[in-house]
Amino acid sequence: MTGPPPARPDAEHGAGDGGDDADVIAQSLDEPELFAGLYDRHAPDIHRYAARRLGEGAADDITAETFLIAFRTRDRYDTAHRLARPWLYGIAANLIGKHRRTEVRALKALARTGHDPVAASWSDRSDDRLAVQAPLAGALAALSPGDRHVLLLVAWADLGYQEVAEALRIPLGTVRSRLNRARRKVRASLSTDPAFTAEPSASPVSTASAAGKELNPSWTK
Repeated sequence: MTGPPPARPDAEHGAGDGGDDADVIAQSLDEPELFAGLYDRHAPDIHRYAARRLGEGAADDITAETFLIAFRTRDRYDTAHRLARPWLYGIAANLIGKHRRTEVRALKALARTGHDPVAASWSDRSDDRLAVQAPLAGALAALSPGDRHVLLLVAWADLGYQEVAEALRIPLGTVRSRLNRARRKVRASLSTDPAFTAEPSASPVSTASAAGKELNPSWTK
């Protein structure tokens, strides 16, 4: 597999998959083929997130294994949670965590050299984008794995705090404390970098957004 998995034309609207995520999972216990509806809905987002963390090649494997694990453990899914995104991102995050040394090594390489081995296949390679990526990569590499997971699930996967808590199976208070600590460290790391302080009136968030939207506003506030 190369690139994000394609979704069926009807997947966005849930056509043919029997309803919301919990319904699909429950129905798939008797009709396993219905689980494809869950894949169609969420695989592209899981792949995109994994690719940002580890690169396209690893993202293919992470996505495939995420849905294989989900399929094999679907009988234990709590159908009180009608949306499966936190569950799926939690599986993916656990798998990504097994590659943390690879991720940190790539982040440090980008911070040191400006060359991004993870995003080498991305089409947008402007100097401004690289100028933002390098210091941001250094800031991310310096975070603990737990703090990095929380920050990136919020900033890149667009999960809410409660969803992150469900995904990582940690208390909501732990999500908040990890996120606050990660934001504080990233903000401190970026505050003295010229790529984020080129204009006196520009904040790190607005500067990064203008240079390629690598820094989500939720990262530093």
